[in-house]
Amino acid sequence: MSTPLSDQDRRKQISVRGIAGLGDVAETKRNFNRHLHFTLVKDRNVATPRDYYFALAHTVRDHLVGRWIRTQQYYYEKDPKRIHYLSLEFYMGRTLQNTMINLGLQNTCDEAIYQLGLDMEELEEIEEDAGLGNGGLGRLAACFLDSMATLGLAAYGYGIRYEFGIFNQKISNGWQVEEADDWLRYGNPWEKARPEYMLPVHFYGRVKHTDDGVKWLDTQVVLAMPYDTPVPGYKNNTVNTMRLWSAKAPNDFNLQDFNVGDYIEAVLDRNLAENISRVLYPNDNFFEGKELRLKQEYFVVAATLQDIIRRFKSSNFGCRDPIRKSFDTFPDKVAIQLNDTHPALAIPELMRIMVDVEKMDWDKAWDITRGTCAYTNHTVLPEALERWPVYMFEKLLPRHLEIIYEINRRHLDRIAASFPGDTDRLRRMSLIEEGEPKRINMAHLCVVGSHAVNGVAQIHSDIVKNTVFKDFYDVEPEKFQNKTNGITPRRWLVLCNPGLADIIAEKIGEDFLTDLDQLKKLLDFVDDDTFIRDVATVKQENKQKFAALLEKQYKVKINVESIFDVQVKRIHEYKRQILNCLHIITMYNRIKKNPSQSFVPRTVMIGGKAAPGYHMAKLIIKLITSVGQVINNDPAVGDKLKVIYLENYRVSLAEKVIPAADLSEQISTAGTEASGTGNMKFMLNGALTIGTMDGATVEMAEEAGEENLFIFGMRVEDVEEMDRKGYVAKEYYDRLPELKLVIDQIQSGFFSPTQPDLFKDLVNMLMNHDRFKVFADYEAYLSSQEQVNQLYKNPVEWTKTVIRNIAASGKFSSDRTISQYAREIWGVEPSDVKIPPPNEPPIEAGN
Repeated sequence: MSTPLSDQDRRKQISVRGIAGLGDVAETKRNFNRHLHFTLVKDRNVATPRDYYFALAHTVRDHLVGRWIRTQQYYYEKDPKRIHYLSLEFYMGRTLQNTMINLGLQNTCDEAIYQLGLDMEELEEIEEDAGLGNGGLGRLAACFLDSMATLGLAAYGYGIRYEFGIFNQKISNGWQVEEADDWLRYGNPWEKARPEYMLPVHFYGRVKHTDDGVKWLDTQVVLAMPYDTPVPGYKNNTVNTMRLWSAKAPNDFNLQDFNVGDYIEAVLDRNLAENISRVLYPNDNFFEGKELRLKQEYFVVAATLQDIIRRFKSSNFGCRDPIRKSFDTFPDKVAIQLNDTHPALAIPELMRIMVDVEKMDWDKAWDITRGTCAYTNHTVLPEALERWPVYMFEKLLPRHLEIIYEINRRHLDRIAASFPGDTDRLRRMSLIEEGEPKRINMAHLCVVGSHAVNGVAQIHSDIVKNTVFKDFYDVEPEKFQNKTNGITPRRWLVLCNPGLADIIAEKIGEDFLTDLDQLKKLLDFVDDDTFIRDVATVKQENKQKFAALLEKQYKVKINVESIFDVQVKRIHEYKRQILNCLHIITMYNRIKKNPSQSFVPRTVMIGGKAAPGYHMAKLIIKLITSVGQVINNDPAVGDKLKVIYLENYRVSLAEKVIPAADLSEQISTAGTEASGTGNMKFMLNGALTIGTMDGATVEMAEEAGEENLFIFGMRVEDVEEMDRKGYVAKEYYDRLPELKLVIDQIQSGFFSPTQPDLFKDLVNMLMNHDRFKVFADYEAYLSSQEQVNQLYKNPVEWTKTVIRNIAASGKFSSDRTISQYAREIWGVEPSDVKIPPPNEPPIEAGN
C-alpha cells in the first residue's frame, strides 16, 4: 500500500494543475520511453538527466502538435483579423512547465515521472531559459503572447532567433563579468524550423526612378529562415505561433563577385550575413546607434511583412495561389503592434511594398499603413530614444530614407497649414533632426505612421501626452491611449507559486486563473483565521525553500524569520539601487552604534544585470557586493542583517525569488519608470510594496488603497518643481547626519580598504550630477522602511495587508491588458471558443 499523503502531496491533487487519469499516466510513460529510445537514441544505461529532460519535453510537445495544427486550420477557415506583435525581444524563460500547466498535463506528467523513479524538479532545472530579452519590454511580449492565446486571438509574435541571448552574469571579486549565453548548445525541442517559408531581405544597393516606378537595385540579399515556437493558451486548445527569424547567407553569397577568386574566403564570409541574428544587444533603456542593430531592426520587419502579406493574399481553399488582389481590406484583416520603436521600419517598409511593388498611389498606401500599425511607447528617458544617423540609412536602406523624407514632407505640410509661421513647431515635430549628423527620430515616425499610440501605465501615458509628444497630442488627441501593463497569472502564480494558487482555489474556485478580478472575493476572508494562517504558511514554506537554495549557492546562513527585502530588475541609475544600498549601510551603522537595541532582522536581496558598457551600473553592483562583504562578515551583526547579490537574475530565478519575497522595492524617481511589471508579480505573490508614486505602482496603490502599500517620496510634481529650482545634493548631505556618515564611508574606502578611491565616480555623481535625486528621497525612504519594520512585528496585521494586496491585484493581469488592446486598438473581440482537441471532430462550418 502507498504511504499516507503529506499535506503537500494532497495539495498537488487540487485540480489547478490538472487531474491525472491512470490511462494518461501509463501512456505518458510509454511516450517518454519511446522518445528516449527513438528520438534520443539512448537506453536507461547511458541516458543522462539531460536526455530525460528532452524525452519529457518531446512527450509534452506531442500534445501541442495536434492542437497547433488544428488552431492554424481554424484560423484559415474562419479568416479572422490577425494580430502581429512585432518585437526585437521575447523574454520567454523556460517552456516545459508552462506548457504542462496550460495543457492541463502537470499532474499526469508529475505522476509518470515519479513512477519512472525520476525527479520532476531536477528535470525542469535542466532546461535553458530562452533569454531573448533584456528586461521588462521583452518579458511583457512573452506575457502578451500567453494572454493572446488564452483569449483566443489569432495572434503571432514576430522577432529574431538570437543565437546568443542576454549574457550570463557571473559575479567575480564583486564585479559583473559577462559570459555568452549559448542557449541552443544542446538543441531546442520547442522550435520547428520552416525552411519552406524562407524569405529574402535586401540591404545596401541604390535607388533608380524609372517611368515604370521606383527600383531598388544592386542590393545584398540575406535570407530569413523562420523558426516557429508554439504558444498554448490556458486550457482552451488554442495554440498560436511565435515566429523568430534566423539569418542565412544565400548559396551564391559573395561568389557572384567574379573578382573574388578565393572560394574559401567567400564561403567564410557567409558569417557576415549570418551575424545579423547572432546576438541580442544587451542594452535596457539605452540607444546605441550601431549598424548591426539597424540591420537587425530591418531584418525582422522585412521578413515579417512579406510573411503577413503572403498570408493576407493566400486563399481560403487550400491552395497557395493568391486570391486577394485588393489591399482595401488590409487594415480590417491585419493589425501590427510595434513594441517600442525598434520595429518602426515596418512603416516605411509597408509603404515601399505598396507603392513600389504593388503600384498603389501614395495616399491610399498611407491610409492603409496608418490603419494597420499601432505603436507602444516604453520609456521617456531621452537616452533611450532611437535617433538613427541619416548617413547610415543612405548606405543601408536608401529607398527607405527617400520614403521617410516624403512622409516627413507631407507631415510638415499638414502642420504648417494648421500653424502658419510656427517654424519652431515644425522643427520640434519633424521626423528629421537637423544637426551634425542629421538624425531620424524613430518615435516621431511611429507616432505619425500609426493610428494609435499608447503608454504602458496611466502616469506614463499622461507624461507622453503632456511632454514627450505634446505637439502631436495637440494635433491628434484621439490617437493617444493608455494600456496599463499586466502579467500572466499562469506563469506568475500557478507555475511559480502553486501553494498560494491552491489555497486561493480552495476559497474562491479556480476561475480566477482566466478572470483575475475574481481575486476581489478574497476580501471576504481577510479576517478568516485559517486563511490568514494558510497565506502565512505558504509564504514561510517559499522562504525556506529559497533560503535553502541561497545557502547552497552563496554559503551564507539565511535567517528565514527575517524580512526578505527584494529588489530585482536591470541595474540603472533611474531605478535607484543606490538608494536601497544607502538604506542597507544606514541599518548597518545603527546596529554597530547600538548593538543591544532590538532590530527587526532583514535579508536584503538585490539582483539584476548591468549593460556591459554602462560603467556606473557596474560600479553600483561592485558597491552592493562590497557592502555585503563587510556586513555579512561582521560578527557584531550576526543574523540581524544580511546582503545577498543574486547572480544572473533571469526569468527562471524570478520564478523562485518572487514567491519568497516579503518586501518589493519599487523606488525609481517619480516619472522615470514607465510601468514596471515586477511590481505586479510581487503583489500577486504576497509581498508588500515599498515604492514611489511611479509607473503602475500608482495604480497598485489606487487598487489596494494607499494605506496598504508603503508609498514614500517625491511625486512627479515635486520632481518637476525641484528641476525648476535646482536639486542641490549637498544640502541633504549637510542636513542629515546619517546620510553624511554613509557617503563619507563610501568615499573614504570603508567598504573598499584596498582601493580607497574605488567609488569616487559614484560619490561624485551623487554629490554633483545626480539626475535621479537619490538624496532628496533618502529621509522619506528611511521613515517608510521604519513603518515596514513596525508592521512586520505584527504578523497577523502584516498578513491581512498581504491578503488585501493579493485581492487587489486582478487589474494587473495581462488578460485585461490584451482585452483592451484588442477592443480599443486592434478592433477585435476576445473569444472564449474552445477549439475541440485533436481527438474530437472539428467544429462544423456554420456552427
